[in-house]
Amino acid sequence: MNHLRYESATGHGIAKLVPHLGQLRIRVFYDFPYLYEGSQAYEENYLQIYTKNPLSIAFLVFDGEEPVGATTGMPLSAESKEIQQPFLDQGMDIDEIFYFGESILLDAYRGRGIGHLFFDVREKHALENGFKTTAFCSVVRPEDHPLKPADYRTNDVFWTKRGYQKQNYSCRMSWLDRNETQETEKELIFWTKEWK
Repeated sequence: MNHLRYESATGHGIAKLVPHLGQLRIRVFYDFPYLYEGSQAYEENYLQIYTKNPLSIAFLVFDGEEPVGATTGMPLSAESKEIQQPFLDQGMDIDEIFYFGESILLDAYRGRGIGHLFFDVREKHALENGFKTTAFCSVVRPEDHPLKPADYRTNDVFWTKRGYQKQNYSCRMSWLDRNETQETEKELIFWTKEWK
């Protein structure tokens, strides 16, 4: 762990980290359960959303010059309508919710506490900026999905230990799976934690 380097940025400062974020998203999300077939050009355009809000945060882990992990977050009020709407439908105040984006880490670096560090960093940032709820979503895949690895385990236990509760509301988003020729809609279920 001593050889790892951490870099954090907020708002406009995230722009310099966007290429690394895009590279990591493509590598990590290629695997189950996301099965995402992405491109660097699409990623760099999509990730600009983080540079547009001063309270957005990106936190990256480097091994030398290679990015090996990253996590992001932003006020839910700055997120897309499809992510905001389920919270609005629950009567929640989206101005009080900080939304976690990516939490991605290359296989070789898992099991070292970096996943907990990602949550610590984002939660601290959210609380310091007055947010009362933190939230994120995870993709829902059928148990018998043909590309599901035999040894696959969800992160549900980890998230529950962090104090998050799986909700009964979700959103739908489309992307290109690596075994598809056109984008299809996927369900993403929300997890939330209330801070007293």
